[in-house]
Amino acid sequence: MTSEHKLDSVFADRLHEECGVVGISSTSNDVAQMVFFGLFALQHRGQEAAGIAVSDGGQSRIHKADGLVSHVFTPANLAPLRGSNGIGHTRYSTTGGSGARNAQPFLVETIHGALAVAHNGNLVNAHELRTELLSKGFGLTASSDTEVMTMMLASAGGATWEDRLARTLSSWTGAYSLVILVEDRVIAVRDPWGFRPMSIGKLPDGGWAVASETCALSTLGCVEMSEVAPGEIVTLKGTELKRRQALVPSVKSSRCTFEFVYFSRPDSIWDGLSVHGVRQRMGEQLARESHVAADVVVPVPDSSIPAAVGFSRQSGIEYNDGLIKNRYIGRTFIEPTPLMRERGVAMKFNALAENLRGKRVVLIDDSLVRGTTAGPLVQLIRDAGATEVHLRITCPPIKHPCHFGVDMGHDDDLIAARLNIEELCAVVKADSLAFLSLDGMMSAVGREDGYCNACFTGDYPVEIPLPRRKDSFEQVLA
Repeated sequence: MTSEHKLDSVFADRLHEECGVVGISSTSNDVAQMVFFGLFALQHRGQEAAGIAVSDGGQSRIHKADGLVSHVFTPANLAPLRGSNGIGHTRYSTTGGSGARNAQPFLVETIHGALAVAHNGNLVNAHELRTELLSKGFGLTASSDTEVMTMMLASAGGATWEDRLARTLSSWTGAYSLVILVEDRVIAVRDPWGFRPMSIGKLPDGGWAVASETCALSTLGCVEMSEVAPGEIVTLKGTELKRRQALVPSVKSSRCTFEFVYFSRPDSIWDGLSVHGVRQRMGEQLARESHVAADVVVPVPDSSIPAAVGFSRQSGIEYNDGLIKNRYIGRTFIEPTPLMRERGVAMKFNALAENLRGKRVVLIDDSLVRGTTAGPLVQLIRDAGATEVHLRITCPPIKHPCHFGVDMGHDDDLIAARLNIEELCAVVKADSLAFLSLDGMMSAVGREDGYCNACFTGDYPVEIPLPRRKDSFEQVLA
Protein backbone atom coordinates (compact mmCIF):
# COMPACT_ATOMS: atom_id res chain seq x y z
CA MET A 1 0.00 0.00 0.00
CA THR A 2 1.33 3.45 -0.90
CA SER A 3 1.70 6.39 1.44
CA GLU A 4 -1.45 7.77 -0.19
CA HIS A 5 -3.37 5.76 2.35
CA LYS A 6 -7.08 5.86 2.85
CA LEU A 7 -8.12 4.99 6.39
CA ASP A 8 -11.20 3.35 4.96
CA SER A 9 -9.01 0.68 3.35
CA VAL A 10 -7.82 -0.46 6.78
CA PHE A 11 -11.06 -2.43 6.86
CA ALA A 12 -11.77 -3.29 3.25
CA ASP A 13 -15.12 -5.01 3.71
CA ARG A 14 -16.94 -2.31 1.79
CA LEU A 15 -17.98 -1.90 -1.80
CA HIS A 16 -16.07 1.05 -3.10
CA GLU A 17 -17.94 3.77 -4.90
CA GLU A 18 -17.74 3.94 -8.66
CA CYS A 19 -17.36 7.48 -10.03
CA GLY A 20 -19.46 10.60 -10.38
CA VAL A 21 -19.79 12.77 -13.49
CA VAL A 22 -21.31 16.19 -14.12
CA GLY A 23 -21.78 18.13 -17.34
CA ILE A 24 -23.19 21.66 -17.63
CA SER A 25 -23.99 24.00 -20.52
CA SER A 26 -25.05 27.34 -19.12
CA THR A 27 -25.81 30.88 -20.21
CA SER A 28 -23.33 31.98 -17.54
CA ASN A 29 -19.55 32.11 -17.86
CA ASP A 30 -19.07 30.73 -14.33
CA VAL A 31 -19.80 27.13 -15.18
CA ALA A 32 -16.74 25.80 -13.29
CA GLN A 33 -18.23 26.88 -9.98
CA MET A 34 -21.50 25.14 -10.85
CA VAL A 35 -19.65 21.96 -11.82
CA PHE A 36 -17.77 22.14 -8.51
CA PHE A 37 -21.00 22.10 -6.51
CA GLY A 38 -22.36 19.29 -8.65
CA LEU A 39 -19.24 17.24 -7.90
CA PHE A 40 -19.47 18.14 -4.23
CA ALA A 41 -22.92 16.53 -4.18
CA LEU A 42 -21.41 13.39 -5.76
CA GLN A 43 -18.39 13.09 -3.45
CA HIS A 44 -19.79 9.84 -2.03
CA ARG A 45 -19.21 8.16 -5.42
CA GLY A 46 -15.43 8.54 -5.34
CA GLN A 47 -12.74 10.12 -3.17
CA GLU A 48 -9.48 9.36 -5.00
CA ALA A 49 -9.33 12.26 -7.45
CA ALA A 50 -11.39 15.05 -8.97
CA GLY A 51 -11.22 17.23 -12.06
CA ILE A 52 -13.03 19.93 -14.02
CA ALA A 53 -12.62 20.88 -17.69
CA VAL A 54 -14.27 23.96 -19.24
CA SER A 55 -14.51 25.60 -22.63
CA ASP A 56 -15.21 29.24 -23.50
CA GLY A 57 -15.95 28.39 -27.13
CA GLY A 58 -12.38 28.85 -28.21
CA GLN A 59 -10.05 27.53 -25.55
CA SER A 60 -10.38 24.61 -23.16
CA ARG A 61 -8.85 24.54 -19.69
CA ILE A 62 -8.59 21.85 -17.04
CA HIS A 63 -7.64 21.34 -13.41
CA LYS A 64 -7.49 17.91 -11.78
CA ALA A 65 -5.59 16.26 -8.95
CA ASP A 66 -5.71 13.49 -6.37
CA GLY A 67 -7.92 14.12 -3.36
CA LEU A 68 -11.41 15.15 -2.31
CA VAL A 69 -13.37 17.71 -4.31
CA SER A 70 -13.04 20.31 -1.55
CA HIS A 71 -9.25 19.78 -1.42
CA VAL A 72 -8.60 19.72 -5.17
CA PHE A 73 -10.38 22.99 -5.94
CA THR A 74 -9.80 26.44 -4.51
CA PRO A 75 -11.01 29.88 -5.59
CA ALA A 76 -7.54 30.44 -7.06
CA ASN A 77 -7.49 27.39 -9.32
CA LEU A 78 -11.17 27.71 -10.27
CA ALA A 79 -10.76 31.34 -11.36
CA PRO A 80 -8.97 30.56 -14.68
CA LEU A 81 -11.61 27.99 -15.61
CA ARG A 82 -13.82 30.43 -17.47
CA GLY A 83 -16.46 29.27 -19.88
CA SER A 84 -20.13 28.39 -20.29
CA ASN A 85 -19.58 24.68 -20.93
CA GLY A 86 -17.91 22.31 -18.49
CA ILE A 87 -17.64 18.75 -17.24
CA GLY A 88 -16.39 17.28 -13.99
CA HIS A 89 -15.46 13.96 -12.46
CA THR A 90 -14.87 12.50 -9.02
CA ARG A 91 -13.07 9.19 -9.13
CA TYR A 92 -12.75 5.83 -7.52
CA SER A 93 -10.52 3.62 -9.68
CA THR A 94 -12.11 0.58 -11.35
CA THR A 95 -9.76 0.21 -14.33
CA GLY A 96 -6.32 1.70 -13.80
CA GLY A 97 -4.82 2.32 -10.40
CA SER A 98 -5.18 5.45 -8.34
CA GLY A 99 -2.85 8.29 -9.21
CA ALA A 100 -2.83 11.69 -10.88
CA ARG A 101 -2.25 10.36 -14.39
CA ASN A 102 -5.55 8.47 -14.26
CA ALA A 103 -7.52 11.42 -12.87
CA GLN A 104 -10.31 12.63 -15.12
CA PRO A 105 -11.47 14.33 -17.28
CA PHE A 106 -9.02 13.43 -20.04
CA LEU A 107 -8.40 16.47 -22.27
CA VAL A 108 -6.75 16.10 -25.69
CA GLU A 109 -6.32 18.21 -28.79
CA THR A 110 -7.69 16.68 -32.00
CA ILE A 111 -7.98 17.71 -35.64
CA HIS A 112 -11.56 18.68 -34.82
CA GLY A 113 -10.64 20.77 -31.75
CA ALA A 114 -10.33 20.09 -28.05
CA LEU A 115 -12.03 17.02 -26.58
CA ALA A 116 -12.51 16.20 -22.89
CA VAL A 117 -14.11 13.01 -21.56
CA ALA A 118 -15.21 11.86 -18.10
CA HIS A 119 -16.56 8.36 -17.47
CA ASN A 120 -18.54 6.43 -14.89
CA GLY A 121 -18.43 2.70 -15.50
CA ASN A 122 -16.09 0.03 -16.81
CA LEU A 123 -15.57 -1.54 -20.23
CA VAL A 124 -15.18 -5.31 -20.16
CA ASN A 125 -13.33 -5.24 -23.52
CA ALA A 126 -10.93 -2.45 -22.55
CA HIS A 127 -7.85 -4.68 -22.84
CA GLU A 128 -8.63 -5.64 -26.44
CA LEU A 129 -9.41 -2.05 -27.40
CA ARG A 130 -6.23 -0.79 -25.76
CA THR A 131 -4.13 -3.40 -27.55
CA GLU A 132 -5.68 -2.38 -30.86
CA LEU A 133 -4.85 1.29 -30.27
CA LEU A 134 -1.25 0.44 -29.40
CA SER A 135 -0.94 -1.71 -32.53
CA LYS A 136 -2.01 1.30 -34.60
CA GLY A 137 0.75 3.42 -33.14
CA PHE A 138 -1.22 5.38 -30.55
CA GLY A 139 0.73 6.50 -27.51
CA LEU A 140 -1.08 6.13 -24.20
CA THR A 141 -0.06 7.93 -21.04
CA ALA A 142 -2.51 6.45 -18.52
CA SER A 143 -3.80 3.02 -17.55
CA SER A 144 -7.51 3.79 -17.61
CA ASP A 145 -10.19 2.56 -19.99
CA THR A 146 -11.41 6.17 -20.16
CA GLU A 147 -8.23 7.17 -22.01
CA VAL A 148 -8.91 4.35 -24.47
CA MET A 149 -12.42 5.70 -25.08
CA THR A 150 -11.07 9.23 -25.48
CA MET A 151 -8.49 8.21 -28.08
CA MET A 152 -11.01 6.11 -30.01
CA LEU A 153 -13.41 9.03 -30.14
CA ALA A 154 -10.65 11.47 -31.11
CA SER A 155 -9.72 9.34 -34.12
CA ALA A 156 -13.24 8.45 -35.27
CA GLY A 157 -14.67 9.65 -38.56
CA GLY A 158 -17.82 11.73 -38.92
CA ALA A 159 -19.03 15.25 -39.59
CA THR A 160 -19.86 16.08 -35.96
CA TRP A 161 -18.82 14.87 -32.54
CA GLU A 162 -22.25 13.30 -32.15
CA ASP A 163 -21.68 11.38 -35.41
CA ARG A 164 -18.21 10.28 -34.29
CA LEU A 165 -19.60 9.15 -30.97
CA ALA A 166 -22.45 7.22 -32.60
CA ARG A 167 -19.94 5.43 -34.85
CA THR A 168 -17.75 4.50 -31.88
CA LEU A 169 -20.35 3.30 -29.38
CA SER A 170 -20.82 -0.14 -30.91
CA SER A 171 -17.14 -0.93 -30.15
CA TRP A 172 -17.64 -0.48 -26.41
CA THR A 173 -18.96 -3.37 -24.31
CA GLY A 174 -19.82 -2.75 -20.69
CA ALA A 175 -20.88 0.14 -18.51
CA TYR A 176 -20.42 3.76 -19.48
CA SER A 177 -22.16 6.97 -18.58
CA LEU A 178 -20.04 9.64 -20.26
CA VAL A 179 -19.92 13.41 -20.27
CA ILE A 180 -17.98 14.90 -23.18
CA LEU A 181 -16.83 18.48 -23.58
CA VAL A 182 -16.18 19.91 -27.03
CA GLU A 183 -15.73 23.49 -28.20
CA ASP A 184 -19.24 24.86 -27.74
CA ARG A 185 -21.30 22.16 -26.03
CA VAL A 186 -21.52 19.21 -23.67
CA ILE A 187 -22.53 15.74 -24.86
CA ALA A 188 -23.78 12.94 -22.62
CA VAL A 189 -24.24 9.28 -23.50
CA ARG A 190 -25.27 6.12 -21.67
CA ASP A 191 -24.56 2.50 -22.58
CA PRO A 192 -27.40 0.47 -24.13
CA TRP A 193 -27.68 -1.74 -21.04
CA GLY A 194 -28.21 1.22 -18.73
CA PHE A 195 -25.81 -0.06 -16.05
CA ARG A 196 -24.88 3.28 -14.50
CA PRO A 197 -27.33 6.10 -13.75
CA MET A 198 -27.40 9.44 -15.54
CA SER A 199 -30.06 12.18 -15.47
CA ILE A 200 -30.64 15.58 -17.06
CA GLY A 201 -32.20 18.71 -15.57
CA LYS A 202 -32.94 22.26 -16.63
CA LEU A 203 -30.97 24.95 -14.79
CA PRO A 204 -32.56 28.12 -13.38
CA ASP A 205 -30.76 30.19 -16.06
CA GLY A 206 -32.30 28.12 -18.85
CA GLY A 207 -29.20 26.00 -19.43
CA TRP A 208 -28.93 22.26 -18.87
CA ALA A 209 -27.03 19.94 -16.56
CA VAL A 210 -26.42 16.20 -16.61
CA ALA A 211 -25.13 14.19 -13.65
CA SER A 212 -24.73 10.68 -12.28
CA GLU A 213 -27.44 11.27 -9.69
CA THR A 214 -30.44 13.53 -9.34
CA CYS A 215 -29.16 14.77 -5.96
CA ALA A 216 -26.50 16.76 -7.85
CA LEU A 217 -29.13 18.23 -10.17
CA SER A 218 -31.25 19.22 -7.16
CA THR A 219 -28.21 20.93 -5.62
CA LEU A 220 -27.93 23.00 -8.80
CA GLY A 221 -31.61 23.95 -8.68
CA CYS A 222 -32.61 21.89 -11.71
CA VAL A 223 -36.18 21.19 -12.77
CA GLU A 224 -37.69 19.07 -15.56
CA MET A 225 -35.43 16.13 -14.67
CA SER A 226 -35.34 12.98 -16.77
CA GLU A 227 -33.00 10.06 -17.35
CA VAL A 228 -30.63 9.73 -20.27
CA ALA A 229 -32.07 6.66 -21.95
CA PRO A 230 -29.85 3.62 -22.53
CA GLY A 231 -28.06 4.08 -25.86
CA GLU A 232 -29.04 7.76 -26.06
CA ILE A 233 -26.81 10.71 -26.96
CA VAL A 234 -27.91 14.04 -25.46
CA THR A 235 -26.40 17.36 -26.54
CA LEU A 236 -26.48 20.35 -24.17
CA LYS A 237 -25.79 23.75 -25.77
CA GLY A 238 -26.88 26.75 -23.77
CA THR A 239 -30.67 26.64 -23.60
CA GLU A 240 -30.84 24.00 -26.35
CA LEU A 241 -31.25 20.30 -25.67
CA LYS A 242 -31.10 17.67 -28.42
CA ARG A 243 -31.66 13.94 -27.93
CA ARG A 244 -30.62 11.19 -30.32
CA GLN A 245 -31.15 7.45 -29.93
CA ALA A 246 -27.78 6.26 -31.25
CA LEU A 247 -28.00 2.61 -30.19
CA VAL A 248 -31.02 0.39 -29.75
CA PRO A 249 -31.39 -0.24 -26.00
CA SER A 250 -30.61 -3.76 -24.93
CA VAL A 251 -33.62 -6.07 -24.87
CA LYS A 252 -32.69 -6.82 -21.27
CA SER A 253 -32.01 -3.65 -19.29
CA SER A 254 -29.27 -4.09 -16.69
CA ARG A 255 -29.49 -1.30 -14.14
CA CYS A 256 -27.16 -1.77 -11.18
CA THR A 257 -29.14 -2.90 -8.13
CA PHE A 258 -26.37 -1.65 -5.86
CA GLU A 259 -27.37 1.92 -6.59
CA PHE A 260 -30.27 1.13 -4.26
CA VAL A 261 -28.36 -1.06 -1.82
CA TYR A 262 -25.40 1.23 -1.21
CA PHE A 263 -24.07 3.65 -3.83
CA SER A 264 -26.63 6.35 -4.49
CA ARG A 265 -27.38 9.10 -2.03
CA PRO A 266 -30.73 8.43 -0.33
CA ASP A 267 -32.24 11.64 -1.73
CA SER A 268 -31.59 10.55 -5.33
CA ILE A 269 -34.15 9.10 -7.74
CA TRP A 270 -33.12 6.00 -9.74
CA ASP A 271 -35.43 4.40 -12.29
CA GLY A 272 -38.18 6.70 -11.07
CA LEU A 273 -37.86 5.36 -7.53
CA SER A 274 -36.73 7.00 -4.31
CA VAL A 275 -33.49 5.42 -3.14
CA HIS A 276 -34.46 6.11 0.47
CA GLY A 277 -37.85 4.49 0.00
CA VAL A 278 -36.39 1.35 -1.57
CA ARG A 279 -33.88 0.99 1.27
CA GLN A 280 -36.64 1.21 3.85
CA ARG A 281 -38.61 -1.49 2.00
CA MET A 282 -35.49 -3.67 1.93
CA GLY A 283 -35.35 -3.42 5.71
CA GLU A 284 -39.04 -4.28 6.01
CA GLN A 285 -38.64 -7.31 3.76
CA LEU A 286 -35.55 -8.42 5.68
CA ALA A 287 -37.58 -8.32 8.90
CA ARG A 288 -40.27 -10.51 7.31
CA GLU A 289 -37.71 -13.04 6.12
CA SER A 290 -35.42 -13.20 9.15
CA HIS A 291 -37.20 -11.99 12.27
CA VAL A 292 -35.40 -12.59 15.56
CA ALA A 293 -36.24 -11.85 19.19
CA ALA A 294 -34.27 -8.73 20.10
CA ASP A 295 -34.41 -5.47 22.03
CA VAL A 296 -32.96 -2.91 19.61
CA VAL A 297 -32.26 -2.46 15.88
CA VAL A 298 -28.97 -0.70 15.15
CA PRO A 299 -27.70 0.39 11.70
CA VAL A 300 -24.14 0.53 10.46
CA PRO A 301 -24.21 4.19 9.40
CA ASP A 302 -24.87 5.74 6.99
CA SER A 303 -26.27 3.74 4.09
CA SER A 304 -27.97 1.18 6.34
CA ILE A 305 -30.02 3.69 8.32
CA PRO A 306 -33.17 3.64 6.11
CA ALA A 307 -33.14 -0.18 6.07
CA ALA A 308 -32.81 -0.29 9.85
CA VAL A 309 -35.80 2.04 10.16
CA GLY A 310 -37.76 -0.28 7.89
CA PHE A 311 -36.68 -3.39 9.85
CA SER A 312 -37.72 -1.73 13.10
CA ARG A 313 -41.09 -0.64 11.71
CA GLN A 314 -41.90 -4.09 10.37
CA SER A 315 -40.60 -6.07 13.36
CA GLY A 316 -41.81 -3.79 16.12
CA ILE A 317 -38.32 -3.79 17.66
CA GLU A 318 -37.07 -0.41 18.87
CA TYR A 319 -34.68 1.48 16.58
CA ASN A 320 -31.74 3.33 18.12
CA ASP A 321 -28.24 4.49 17.29
CA GLY A 322 -25.54 2.13 18.47
CA LEU A 323 -22.60 3.13 16.29
CA ILE A 324 -21.32 6.64 15.72
CA LYS A 325 -19.40 7.16 12.50
CA ASN A 326 -16.46 9.49 12.03
CA ARG A 327 -17.71 11.14 8.83
CA TYR A 328 -14.51 13.07 8.29
CA ILE A 329 -12.30 10.11 7.47
CA GLY A 330 -11.01 10.56 3.95
CA ARG A 331 -7.77 10.57 2.07
CA THR A 332 -4.70 11.05 4.24
CA PHE A 333 -0.96 10.88 3.68
CA ILE A 334 -0.33 9.79 7.27
CA GLU A 335 0.06 6.04 7.73
CA PRO A 336 -1.72 4.57 10.77
CA THR A 337 0.57 3.04 13.36
CA PRO A 338 0.49 -0.78 13.64
CA LEU A 339 -1.64 -0.48 16.76
CA MET A 340 -4.14 1.81 15.03
CA ARG A 341 -4.21 -0.47 12.00
CA GLU A 342 -5.25 -3.31 14.31
CA ARG A 343 -8.01 -1.05 15.58
CA GLY A 344 -9.14 -0.21 12.04
CA VAL A 345 -12.89 -0.30 12.71
CA ALA A 346 -12.48 1.83 15.83
CA MET A 347 -10.89 4.50 13.64
CA LYS A 348 -14.25 4.90 11.91
CA PHE A 349 -16.86 3.82 14.46
CA ASN A 350 -17.42 4.24 18.18
CA ALA A 351 -20.09 2.31 20.06
CA LEU A 352 -22.80 3.99 22.16
CA ALA A 353 -22.66 1.73 25.20
CA GLU A 354 -25.75 3.26 26.86
CA ASN A 355 -27.89 2.08 23.93
CA LEU A 356 -26.31 -1.39 23.76
CA ARG A 357 -25.54 -2.52 27.28
CA GLY A 358 -27.60 -5.55 28.28
CA LYS A 359 -29.45 -5.55 24.94
CA ARG A 360 -30.08 -8.15 22.26
CA VAL A 361 -29.03 -6.25 19.15
CA VAL A 362 -30.06 -6.63 15.51
CA LEU A 363 -27.21 -5.07 13.53
CA ILE A 364 -28.23 -3.95 10.02
CA ASP A 365 -25.58 -3.60 7.31
CA ASP A 366 -25.92 -3.16 3.55
CA SER A 367 -23.43 -5.80 2.38
CA LEU A 368 -20.79 -8.34 3.35
CA VAL A 369 -17.91 -8.32 0.88
CA ARG A 370 -14.52 -9.51 2.13
CA GLY A 371 -15.59 -10.26 5.69
CA THR A 372 -13.00 -8.06 7.39
CA THR A 373 -15.32 -5.44 8.89
CA ALA A 374 -18.36 -7.35 10.09
CA GLY A 375 -16.47 -9.33 12.75
CA PRO A 376 -14.81 -6.30 14.36
CA LEU A 377 -18.15 -4.45 14.33
CA VAL A 378 -19.89 -7.34 16.04
CA GLN A 379 -17.09 -7.42 18.62
CA LEU A 380 -17.29 -3.65 19.09
CA ILE A 381 -20.97 -3.99 19.98
CA ARG A 382 -20.29 -6.93 22.31
CA ASP A 383 -17.56 -4.96 24.05
CA ALA A 384 -20.12 -2.20 24.64
CA GLY A 385 -22.20 -4.65 26.65
CA ALA A 386 -24.62 -6.24 24.16
CA THR A 387 -25.71 -9.72 25.23
CA GLU A 388 -26.50 -10.91 21.68
CA VAL A 389 -25.66 -9.59 18.20
CA HIS A 390 -27.74 -10.73 15.23
CA LEU A 391 -26.32 -9.54 11.91
CA ARG A 392 -28.76 -8.82 9.07
CA ILE A 393 -27.62 -7.86 5.54
CA THR A 394 -29.92 -5.93 3.18
CA CYS A 395 -28.84 -7.76 0.02
CA PRO A 396 -28.10 -11.37 -0.96
CA PRO A 397 -24.61 -12.86 -0.49
CA ILE A 398 -22.08 -11.40 -2.94
CA LYS A 399 -20.47 -14.39 -4.64
CA HIS A 400 -19.23 -13.01 -7.96
CA PRO A 401 -17.13 -9.98 -8.96
CA CYS A 402 -18.59 -6.96 -10.73
CA HIS A 403 -17.11 -6.10 -14.13
CA PHE A 404 -19.16 -2.95 -14.71
CA GLY A 405 -17.61 -0.30 -12.51
CA VAL A 406 -17.84 -1.53 -8.90
CA ASP A 407 -14.59 -2.44 -7.18
CA MET A 408 -15.57 -5.40 -5.04
CA GLY A 409 -12.53 -7.56 -5.78
CA HIS A 410 -12.34 -10.97 -7.43
CA ASP A 411 -13.67 -14.42 -6.55
CA ASP A 412 -10.87 -15.08 -4.08
CA ASP A 413 -11.67 -11.83 -2.28
CA LEU A 414 -15.39 -12.49 -1.73
CA ILE A 415 -15.99 -14.37 1.49
CA ALA A 416 -19.49 -15.54 0.53
CA ALA A 417 -18.01 -17.27 -2.52
CA ARG A 418 -16.03 -19.53 -0.17
CA LEU A 419 -18.24 -20.01 2.88
CA ASN A 420 -21.90 -20.85 3.51
CA ILE A 421 -24.04 -18.78 5.86
CA GLU A 422 -23.33 -20.94 8.92
CA GLU A 423 -19.59 -20.65 8.29
CA LEU A 424 -19.88 -16.89 7.70
CA CYS A 425 -21.75 -16.51 10.98
CA ALA A 426 -18.96 -18.33 12.79
CA VAL A 427 -16.30 -16.13 11.18
CA VAL A 428 -17.98 -12.86 12.17
CA LYS A 429 -18.91 -14.34 15.58
CA ALA A 430 -22.53 -13.22 15.46
CA ASP A 431 -25.32 -15.05 17.25
CA SER A 432 -27.13 -15.32 13.93
CA LEU A 433 -26.66 -14.09 10.36
CA ALA A 434 -29.20 -13.65 7.56
CA PHE A 435 -29.20 -12.02 4.13
CA LEU A 436 -32.10 -10.54 2.20
CA SER A 437 -33.17 -12.96 -0.52
CA LEU A 438 -32.86 -12.02 -4.19
CA ASP A 439 -36.64 -12.17 -4.62
CA GLY A 440 -37.07 -10.09 -1.48
CA MET A 441 -34.65 -7.47 -2.72
CA MET A 442 -36.40 -7.16 -6.07
CA SER A 443 -39.77 -7.04 -4.31
CA ALA A 444 -38.48 -4.04 -2.34
CA VAL A 445 -37.30 -2.43 -5.58
CA GLY A 446 -40.70 -3.13 -7.09
CA ARG A 447 -39.35 -4.59 -10.32
CA GLU A 448 -39.28 -8.16 -11.56
CA ASP A 449 -36.51 -7.62 -14.11
CA GLY A 450 -34.40 -4.93 -15.78
CA TYR A 451 -31.58 -5.04 -13.22
CA CYS A 452 -28.10 -6.52 -13.12
CA ASN A 453 -27.74 -8.91 -10.19
CA ALA A 454 -24.66 -10.71 -11.51
CA CYS A 455 -22.67 -10.20 -8.30
CA PHE A 456 -25.28 -12.36 -6.55
CA THR A 457 -26.10 -14.86 -9.28
CA GLY A 458 -23.12 -14.99 -11.65
CA ASP A 459 -25.52 -14.35 -14.55
CA TYR A 460 -23.75 -11.53 -16.41
CA PRO A 461 -25.78 -9.58 -18.99
CA VAL A 462 -22.83 -9.51 -21.43
CA GLU A 463 -20.10 -12.02 -22.10
CA ILE A 464 -17.12 -11.42 -19.83
CA PRO A 465 -13.64 -11.97 -21.32
CA LEU A 466 -10.83 -13.33 -19.19
CA PRO A 467 -11.15 -11.34 -15.94
CA ARG A 468 -8.32 -8.89 -15.29
CA ARG A 469 -7.41 -6.96 -12.21
CA LYS A 470 -8.11 -3.24 -12.26
CA ASP A 471 -4.35 -2.51 -12.27
CA SER A 472 -3.63 -4.85 -15.20
CA PHE A 473 -2.54 -1.91 -17.41
CA GLU A 474 0.01 -0.81 -14.82
CA GLN A 475 2.62 -3.38 -15.85
CA VAL A 476 4.38 -1.04 -18.28
CA LEU A 477 3.29 2.37 -17.04
CA ALA A 478 4.34 1.76 -13.44
